[in-house]
Amino acid sequence: MNRRKLLQHLRALALLPILTARSRAAEAQVTGKAGAVVALNKPHEEWRGVVSEAAYAVLFEEDTERSGSSPLNDEHREGTFVCAACRLPLFDSANKFESGTGWPSFTQPIAGHMQTKRDFKMVWPRTEYHCARCGGHQGHVFDDGPRPRGERWCNNGLALEFIPRSQPLPELRS
Repeated sequence: MNRRKLLQHLRALALLPILTARSRAAEAQVTGKAGAVVALNKPHEEWRGVVSEAAYAVLFEEDTERSGSSPLNDEHREGTFVCAACRLPLFDSANKFESGTGWPSFTQPIAGHMQTKRDFKMVWPRTEYHCARCGGHQGHVFDDGPRPRGERWCNNGLALEFIPRSQPLPELRS
């Protein structure tokens, strides 16, 4: 191999981390196989009056409801859990489990309907997740869930609404 070819290959290798980061960013924007979840360009303040004050505090001020306070802890019917603000479907009831934490917990969200970020509010890093459409704070994901995924998506009940399988899903709010 001549020197020019070697330098071209090395330059290509040097660009690999940049290209990988770009593809991950693009993947975060385009979610779901049936189509992309398009993020709303709506200031959080405009959700006041659409959701209760308690739900607003959780969704848009990243508050946490008291453990054991959500009626969704005892929801065991088949259905879909949707974002309390924009009503994007977030979890299927088949993925709900009793974690013993006092918050509704799931093994996984609906693919592409959540965005995650690191949270250092409790000193050690946690992974916080938000609705991919309205940005509403839902909860935190931990690595102590049941097999096979080992994930516990621990959600604030105030950030969700439950829709039984026998009812149509509500229209998305804008």
